[in-house]
Amino acid sequence: MAANITLSRRDIDVLGKIRDPESNPESGLRLDPSLPKDPHVTDATVYATINQRERELILSMQQAEMELAGLKNKTLADPVEAYRTSVADLAELITEYPQYASARNNRAQALRRLYGDDMLLDQVVPEGPADHPRNTGADAILQGTAAGEQGRAEAAATVLADLDCAISLLMPRPNALMSPSAAKTLSLAFTQRAALYYATSKLLTSGRQSSAKVARPEARWTKVDFEEAASRDFAMGGRFGNEIARGLAVGTNPVAKLCGQMVQQMMRSEYGSET
Repeated sequence: MAANITLSRRDIDVLGKIRDPESNPESGLRLDPSLPKDPHVTDATVYATINQRERELILSMQQAEMELAGLKNKTLADPVEAYRTSVADLAELITEYPQYASARNNRAQALRRLYGDDMLLDQVVPEGPADHPRNTGADAILQGTAAGEQGRAEAAATVLADLDCAISLLMPRPNALMSPSAAKTLSLAFTQRAALYYATSKLLTSGRQSSAKVARPEARWTKVDFEEAASRDFAMGGRFGNEIARGLAVGTNPVAKLCGQMVQQMMRSEYGSET
């Protein structure tokens, strides 16, 4: 009969390291609600003003999306143009407060909604008349409109630059305290970048090609590069509080998943041998 399997703390940490190569069992997320919600906007009054402007812009974008989806009565003459205007206003907010990470994270999300998660790839021109609209991603607001390849490439570069910047602004020093709000924004930025990388890896599998017009190192990445980056970012998103990202981290890394299964089986064989 097999004995009960009891793993030491070190064994558990080793398994965690295999599942998440950048994990560190000594460094947990440390939250302090008394800290400023944004480490770079420490004046509460200024933060409240910026946050209110941001919320109003997000609500206007949500209104446009709901009208486009037919979930609300149409009050906007052109919901897509209204959405674009809100994104431009969000860009002005970022220009005024470049270290306010939440606005960068939200602009990245808005641009992904406008252009779709295939923005790092060449556009697909379907068979049909020459003036037939180009495909800009299944979930894009601009689906069915000619977004323009250069515009998509510039949007893709902006999305990744915004997410890079948001992560850089909020990433804490080892063992440093964070506000819950900052941790949430950081987790969202990592998760959002991971989702874009993961979607790109899947589309590359289906035969799409990276767009040379995207002025980013990612334009030269392979499918495996995108998969590995997605897994790392999902792991980081999970570490800062996003449970969905934590669950996706291993699922998007087949090598780590396979290694983890092999080591677990070896440990079961050693610790759970019949007596």
